[in-house]
Amino acid sequence: MTTLVSAKPASKPNPFAGLKVIDVDTHWTEPVDLWTSRATGAMKELVPQVREKDGEAWWFIDGKPFGKSQHSSCIMKDGAKLHGMGFWDLKFDEVHEGSHDVKARLKVMDDMGVYAQIVYPNVLGFGNTKASAFAPETRMAATTIYNDAAAEMQAASGGRMFPMALTPWWDIKAAVKEIRRCHAMGMRGINTNSDPQDAGMPDLNERFWDPLWEVCTELDLPINFHIGSSQTQNSWFGGTPWPSHGKDQKLAIGGAMMFFSNARVLTNLIFSGVLERFPKLKFVSVESGIGWIPYLLDSLDYQCEELAPESMSYLTMKPSDYFRRNIYACFWFERKGMREMVDLVGVDNVMWETDYPHPVCLYPNSLDVTAKTLERFTSAETKKIMSANAAGVYNIAV
Repeated sequence: MTTLVSAKPASKPNPFAGLKVIDVDTHWTEPVDLWTSRATGAMKELVPQVREKDGEAWWFIDGKPFGKSQHSSCIMKDGAKLHGMGFWDLKFDEVHEGSHDVKARLKVMDDMGVYAQIVYPNVLGFGNTKASAFAPETRMAATTIYNDAAAEMQAASGGRMFPMALTPWWDIKAAVKEIRRCHAMGMRGINTNSDPQDAGMPDLNERFWDPLWEVCTELDLPINFHIGSSQTQNSWFGGTPWPSHGKDQKLAIGGAMMFFSNARVLTNLIFSGVLERFPKLKFVSVESGIGWIPYLLDSLDYQCEELAPESMSYLTMKPSDYFRRNIYACFWFERKGMREMVDLVGVDNVMWETDYPHPVCLYPNSLDVTAKTLERFTSAETKKIMSANAAGVYNIAV
């Protein structure tokens, strides 16, 4: 059943007054003309665009239907939050302007008490994974046009919205070139595919990817692995739910299990030796929570010692030490045992997010809810979690 909750955050004093709060995971609903308004020549007909199919709006790419035009927002025009599956059917003009308009988003941020947001895409996939289905020229044009639009959004926000650049991961030379271009436009981090082997590329363990790690180290750009950032992970349902479950149940089960998909990514990353060779790289596990991390780190340390004491000699530290030096994670809905969880994960490795305006976002009254969660934390620890850690990772002046 679909229900609505209150439209606006309650009018209460900001519990984090004096802090420039940074929300490290939000999304935007790409305007339907994002690509067509910027493409030129024949590419205008090939880049992502919305057309009618069987009486409904669909995204078309390379002249072929790519997926129903869903706007990935559960925030209604009046600011009310829609629960359940009803968000699938919302039209562009039914979702709140803050889902896609910079000025309206800044107003939402002000109302929420948020200073800055890290912003992720929808249409091309969280790790630009869907682009692999396009013709080579189209996928490159779609990527660079998106990054141009993202840089424009960042500038229009006055440096409060920071979209992460999409990477053309299918071409390592093009990826390095595009990362340099995006950095020159002021962008503060990248998205990339966590499982390029799904598309016939080497996996991230291979030295093939060293130029990517090198340029991100040189430019001090964090590499973000948002859940669902590969072909393996890009289904909300995945293969986790049993076939007999209904659509609502499958979405809830698949959505919860997606968090753990990043455990696999981080484990392979640590064991790959990438963090040994590139000690200054910064990786972020996005929209995956933190509660599972202490168990994973304990398990990795134990399994490494018990099962691979000699073959792991290329690592000079324990897996948990690489995590605490190079990897960051973020939470939003978790409540129970947060004090203990943060102590185990490391207060310097934890950031805060809302996932606005996606269906599981922490909205409304996001900061009031989080203040309750952080009651047992010192002011210095709270500052790290809500602002300083993200400012350091994404080079945001606070």
